[in-house]
Amino acid sequence: MSDYSALDFSPLVALSADEVVTHSFVRDVPLSHGRVLALVTLDNGRDHTRPNTLGPVTLLEFAATMDALKARAARGEIHGVAVTGKPFILAAGADLSKVSEIPSLETGKLLAQLGHHALGKQSELGVPSFVFINGLALGGGLEIALNADYRTVDASVPAIALPEVSLGLIPGWGGSYLLPNLIGIENALKVIIENPLKNRVLKAADALELGIADVLFASASFLENSIAWAEKVIAGTETVARPNLPGKIERLVKWDAAVGIARRMLENRIGTVAMSPHVALDLLKAAKSGTRQEGFEREDDSLAGLISGDQLQASIYAFNLVQKRAKRPAGAPDKALARPITKVGVIGAGLMASQFALLFVRRLRVPVVITDLDQARVDKGVAYIHDEILALENKKRITSDEANRLRALVTGTTDKAQFADADWVIEAVFEELGVKQDVFAEIEKHIAPDAILATNTSSLSVEQIGAKLAHPERLVGFHFFNPVAIMPLIEVVNTPQTNDVTLSTAMVVAGKLKKNAVITRDTPGFVVNRILAKVLGEAMHAVDTGTPFDVVSEAIAPFGLPMTPFELLELVGLKVGAHVLDTHHAAFPDRFFESENLHKLAEHGKLLERDAKGKIKGYDKAALKIVAGGTTPMTATDLQRRFEDGLADEIKRMLDDDVVHAAEDIDLCMILGAGYPFQMGGVTPYLDRVGASERVFGGTFHTPPIRGVGAVPALAGAAE
Repeated sequence: MSDYSALDFSPLVALSADEVVTHSFVRDVPLSHGRVLALVTLDNGRDHTRPNTLGPVTLLEFAATMDALKARAARGEIHGVAVTGKPFILAAGADLSKVSEIPSLETGKLLAQLGHHALGKQSELGVPSFVFINGLALGGGLEIALNADYRTVDASVPAIALPEVSLGLIPGWGGSYLLPNLIGIENALKVIIENPLKNRVLKAADALELGIADVLFASASFLENSIAWAEKVIAGTETVARPNLPGKIERLVKWDAAVGIARRMLENRIGTVAMSPHVALDLLKAAKSGTRQEGFEREDDSLAGLISGDQLQASIYAFNLVQKRAKRPAGAPDKALARPITKVGVIGAGLMASQFALLFVRRLRVPVVITDLDQARVDKGVAYIHDEILALENKKRITSDEANRLRALVTGTTDKAQFADADWVIEAVFEELGVKQDVFAEIEKHIAPDAILATNTSSLSVEQIGAKLAHPERLVGFHFFNPVAIMPLIEVVNTPQTNDVTLSTAMVVAGKLKKNAVITRDTPGFVVNRILAKVLGEAMHAVDTGTPFDVVSEAIAPFGLPMTPFELLELVGLKVGAHVLDTHHAAFPDRFFESENLHKLAEHGKLLERDAKGKIKGYDKAALKIVAGGTTPMTATDLQRRFEDGLADEIKRMLDDDVVHAAEDIDLCMILGAGYPFQMGGVTPYLDRVGASERVFGGTFHTPPIRGVGAVPALAGAAE
């Protein structure tokens, strides 16, 4: 191995004055025949809510501990070394709290090298090394285990993963080289690329099946059984089979092909803007040959570039928004003001209303009653909800008893009097102002004076929806995103009449639904739809004036969005998209475009051509004829500037108008409600980085701007 010990890691230590150190505590465990196992327990002294993390001081202490154990092994005092964690936790990965302060590419590379220096010592002890995965093992936590010779896993471990690419990083402390050489390239691609992008983790049984762990033991006697198993390995009486180890044929035939398939999948799914998944692919391709040290050095260079680049800084910003700001929403009233919810009423029995009812009954565990114009619609809605509960039961996500209780809580009626004891009533009817006004005016006759009313409108004025109410102070906007069960955002819309009890109740209910809530003013489109309307309006305006669809998609590609504007239009529905553009044009005619062509496309009902599996092949020929005729096309470069400057202008106006309290809330909404990428930081850090903020209003949304100090180095010869 390279002599990482010759490096000066003091610049990293200087950044870590307040690190919560995860200490390496050693105790000797006597084995038979006079042998001794040195057991290292990682523990930061905090409870399970503050997992072990691996900062510079932690890693240096771990390295020193391994050096001492190596010396003892050389003297014959110990015959094996095992590492485990505090209860329920091995380690949750690197301590990223100070990464945003790393001042240079060189310091970033030191962090990569320090991880290799410390964790790699497990392979240099002169005696067998083990990791007993007793709990959560994420990122660097799993790489501790991969750097050892053998691994056991507790059957109850809920999360084992290398999630780095979702955070703008790569597994850079051995994972990108060691994992494919342990479990094969296809399995490694699943763990390093596919799972993070789908927000999935492995459970203990998965880790055993893939070959990450050599053996699995029950929780009750996990440590004892792991020690006994390690003793057999040390004694040579236990043979460890690893059927997923890659052989010569895999390296010659399957390796490059698997990486190529993964690269095409990645480009189709997220494009090429997000750097870290593509860098990880380069490392995985290179891992089929070369030495361990060469693999580690490639990781050093790649991780250094990512650490010092823009996208990691943006990812950390986005991560902190989701983990911290989302849990302390700006402008939220005291939770103590919230009304208890003992029964929920849902107006409507269509698909959206039924999804609401299912979510409320699952999360609140209170009676839920739905209503609609006739009994047939009501019965259909109740049947849908019962079927969804049965599906959850069949998937073993809920027990049979739980499913029966949930079904019993859901009822349907056409009699509004059955809403009399509901504390919370939400509507999911047609997106027409008059319809919503009449529905609420009618239901108000039947409900208690202090019951809360919520509207799921996506574009109408909540204040106007409540214009016919006797008590408009009880009305709040409660805007979900589709699909309701999955999308984590709710925009809670605060009107001039909404009182603090109503607003507090809405925020508490959102939390109980396990959603993140952002409070917005009652303005057209609120946050997410206003920004999407800006993007879609500019996109359709470009098409209307003669710009080809593909040029528009090329212009928006640098934003790194999960889909093109035209895929988004088909997803939300062409008629819905046309309505959203009309609404915003009516509100802000000088800044938002309407599109007659979009209405024609909505009548046609199709924009994209798909194959039998639903994969996009191109554009519908009739759709192309509908939009033909524009005479002033734009270039992708010009249109990209229009997108950037238009968004910078609109977001600045939204902040000046206090639609939300800060740029952070804009980004939180776009990340959680529209899938804007972590690695862009949402939208405002990107606009600062490309100069749009400076061009439009002579400043930046963030001071200083959220950007890195270097660029990602390309791996020579790694591209397909």
